[in-house]
Amino acid sequence: MKTKKKKIRSSLSSFPDFISEHSSVIKESFLALLICALGDLFAGIILGNMTFFLETFPGLLVIIPGAIGMRGNIFGSFASRLSTNLHIGMISPKFEFSEQLNDNIISSFVLTLLLSMFLAIIAKLFCILFHYESISTIDLILISVIAGVISNLIMLPITMLISFKSFNHGWDPDNVTTPIIAAVGDLFTLPAIIASIYILTYLNNYLLIKDIIFIIIVILIIMALIYTIKRGEESKKIIYQSAPVLLVCSLLGVSAGGILNSSVETLLTNPSLLTLLPLFSGVSGSLISILSARLSSGLHYGLIEPVNRPTGESIHNFLICYILAVVMYPLIGFIAEDSTDILGLTGVGFVNIISISTISGFMLLTLMIFVVYFISITSYNRDLDPDNIVIPISTSVTDAISSLTLIAVSLLILGALI
Repeated sequence: MKTKKKKIRSSLSSFPDFISEHSSVIKESFLALLICALGDLFAGIILGNMTFFLETFPGLLVIIPGAIGMRGNIFGSFASRLSTNLHIGMISPKFEFSEQLNDNIISSFVLTLLLSMFLAIIAKLFCILFHYESISTIDLILISVIAGVISNLIMLPITMLISFKSFNHGWDPDNVTTPIIAAVGDLFTLPAIIASIYILTYLNNYLLIKDIIFIIIVILIIMALIYTIKRGEESKKIIYQSAPVLLVCSLLGVSAGGILNSSVETLLTNPSLLTLLPLFSGVSGSLISILSARLSSGLHYGLIEPVNRPTGESIHNFLICYILAVVMYPLIGFIAEDSTDILGLTGVGFVNIISISTISGFMLLTLMIFVVYFISITSYNRDLDPDNIVIPISTSVTDAISSLTLIAVSLLILGALI
């Protein structure tokens, strides 16, 4: 429901005044993005050392970007809803279980299970369509769902902890929750997938038990979905508004995985670029998530007017993203190359990698700012909750486009196909 409008600022201050006015937002967001970059760096290192698993379980790489993106989409939206509800007083800042909070927790858990199964199915279809070698559909579903359950057990409490603690300490959750949660998701998704592979390897010794477990999992997911829809209006709204969007996002995630799968061998010969991929995708997604969450809260709180031409507070948020980008994109390029040197591998050079990261980042950010703003005002004007829609769509589009952008700019700068 749309909240009562407050007075909307429509004029831009001078740049020094702008920096002074938004210094807390920039500092909070910058700190969160640094944490995000750290998590993505570990994800890049883990990905670079998953060669054995990628070779033993063909088709696995197709599912990885979608799985990582799904964690950020579901729990980024969960955090955004918590942030909005904390801002407008629907949820108490004292951590207390309530019907509103419980609906959000249950819906997020069920969405993870449902989307994990769907992600595996479309990954298998993608492999068949493009003639990629892959493991069986049942194996993909078991890996995806088991990894989803493991990630859920980690992500749900961390998301609530970060949201409530940041709000109670005077920080705006919109500035810190989504990038930190994305970093946590990036950090734990790959280990969760590896753990699920070990579980699958064990189950393969008992094929009958594996088939029974698979049937039970499918039945439980269907029952959980029906229960959540019938539970109440809030959980029903979250499922109905989020599920279609997340299904589209899964398709985009699988597309990104297909792009990586088609070039995995050449990427492995350029270690710094392979390390940069999750860093670039993660930081870009977090920047867009910050913008999405701030626009969503601004619309709910009446600080942003849902009109076709962005003004005032909307433009302020755009500028904040560019200020953060000026620092973050060169930084992650440096981190990717430096970590490659530390590991004793051959990189592409600091100048090249920083140029690739920075140019790609600004191209991607400029495009996504307009996409996010359009989705935000369109969903709000159609009485859809932007918290359920904007972050999943925008981060998934960012994930899909980021790989293409990075590869295209690398072609121009390095002059060779990666």
